[in-house]
Amino acid sequence: MKFEIETEKVRIDKILSEKLDYSRSLIGKMLKDGSILVNNALVKPSYLVSVGDEVEIVKEYIEETQMTPTKMHLDIMYEDEDIILINKQSGVVVHPGSGNKENTLANGLLYYTQNLSTINGEGRPGIVHRLDKDTSGLMLVAKSNKAHEILTDDFKNHEVKREYVALLCGVLPHNEAKIDAPIGRDPKNRKLMTVTATNSKHAITHLKVIKRYKNNTLVRLNLETGRTHQIRVHMKYIGYPVFNDPVYGNHKIKEVGQFLHSKTIDFIHPITKKKMHFECDLPSYFQEYLDTLE
Repeated sequence: MKFEIETEKVRIDKILSEKLDYSRSLIGKMLKDGSILVNNALVKPSYLVSVGDEVEIVKEYIEETQMTPTKMHLDIMYEDEDIILINKQSGVVVHPGSGNKENTLANGLLYYTQNLSTINGEGRPGIVHRLDKDTSGLMLVAKSNKAHEILTDDFKNHEVKREYVALLCGVLPHNEAKIDAPIGRDPKNRKLMTVTATNSKHAITHLKVIKRYKNNTLVRLNLETGRTHQIRVHMKYIGYPVFNDPVYGNHKIKEVGQFLHSKTIDFIHPITKKKMHFECDLPSYFQEYLDTLE
């Protein structure tokens, strides 16, 4: 696993503990024993990063996640020898982190099958990409390493097409919009993302209005890029945050999470090369709330 640093003059152990699923103390141990390299070299936990530094996770640590197979309901839309397509429920964390080691989708996948790719280590079996905890909808899982490698490249090259549906706060006046605004870490809260020109990456979101209500707008969203929290950050940026988003909307009306659903996915099967297209309905709580707005 490799990635580039997007910020300046922050301790390497601090920034990695925010980005990865390990505690700061374990990050320190990994740096010291060579499990994490920066620019192909050993560095101390106190090393101050620079933009463009290349971090490589040479060895994953299972101790921090303590993966345990967990029985749970998996809404499987499609499965073959190489991939699984799941309709993830809102409220489900994709893989274990420092604050959540059990009852994640990864735990459920391990209970369901032992045939999962191992490329991302034992802590992320089969996990090719993620959805936020409270975002629902279609998500691809790799069963074979070959499928995982190909899908990773396809996501990187924007060849996997996903369409989201979201309910926004406020009545958007335009029928279509293109939000082209770079996203980076929020300097005031490094766990959040924000639109910023500092240490950021370009991010583009396309929006089309499906329906307007008295105080809300139902929209269809497509991403040209795949930045962390991209839709939620961009919707906040244009002044129409995703409904019920307590983080980027500063409010929470319903107990369920933000009204954001990965509804459609199009991709080329990594092994058979067949064109694949899937759709899944909005969650019941989402549709029921829309019905009350009529």
